Amino acid sequence: MTPHLSVITLGVDNLERAVAFYRDGLGWPTKGIIGTEFEHGAVAFFSLNGGLRLALWPRASLAHDAGLPPPSGSAAVSGGISLGHNVESAEAVDAVMTQAIRAGGSEVKPAQPTFYGGYAGYFADTEGHLWEVVYNPALGDL
Repeated sequence: MTPHLSVITLGVDNLERAVAFYRDGLGWPTKGIIGTEFEHGAVAFFSLNGGLRLALWPRASLAHDAGLPPPSGSAAVSGGISLGHNVESAEAVDAVMTQAIRAGGSEVKPAQPTFYGGYAGYFADTEGHLWEVVYNPALGDL
């Protein structure tokens, strides 16, 4: 298997609310919700840098497609995974955190200096997915 990701799919409870958060709140481009003519087909895609796509798909549809039992209740914040958004400065971390909160996200951990000399904070989107916003001055060396 080639080490490559092309789509990250987030299961959501409220597709319209999740699309509004990313599209209207964060300003990410999308064609909106497509596939509504199919049972379990409603989904929204966002094109990210490098050809990567973020998909938002109702949790029940994702479970159905994977052959899993329907989910019971919302997933806990993070579900054991976080998505990272690296930026060029501590000020940019603060700006992204502010934008996410204004868009309806919730602050999980305020932005602050890190043990490795960077600066980072966490927010959860409207569906509870955990995002880390990071300035890491050493990232170029990794």
